[in-house]
Amino acid sequence: MREERIDMDDTKVTATQDAAEGGELDPLALENQLCFPLYAASKELTRRYKPFLDPLGLTYTQYVTMMALWERDGVTVTELGHRLYLDSATLTPLLRRLEGHGYVNRTRSKADERAIIITLTDEGRRLRRQAMDVPACIGGCISMEREDLVELKHLVERLLASFK
Repeated sequence: MREERIDMDDTKVTATQDAAEGGELDPLALENQLCFPLYAASKELTRRYKPFLDPLGLTYTQYVTMMALWERDGVTVTELGHRLYLDSATLTPLLRRLEGHGYVNRTRSKADERAIIITLTDEGRRLRRQAMDVPACIGGCISMEREDLVELKHLVERLLASFK
């Protein structure tokens, strides 16, 4: 096997070629996959949140759910699921736990009995103040320049938008 550098949209990637296959890129080499570094980075980044979220009594998924509600309160479960890329089978038990902690209320919509509206409680709004330092703490766990992180975020947002 030999490695070759390839330009893809001004991004350098290392691609493994298998000489036995006529020098073609090995489509199943882990290092040739876009999904794997995204998966591994997401997993590692999520793991870094744990020590900062444990004192708040939140999991990472509960934390991003609360962030979405702090930005826009009074949304339906469906709207929240779309925003967070979560299905109702994941979101419903998560919201029940947040309701059990006293952070949110779930009420049926008067306009549409099938829809459940999620609203923050006073305790849920207070939790926002307690969580204010989490982004800075996470920033301290990443040894990359701010400009690179901003660019990476924009590239990942473009990737997500390409799926719609």
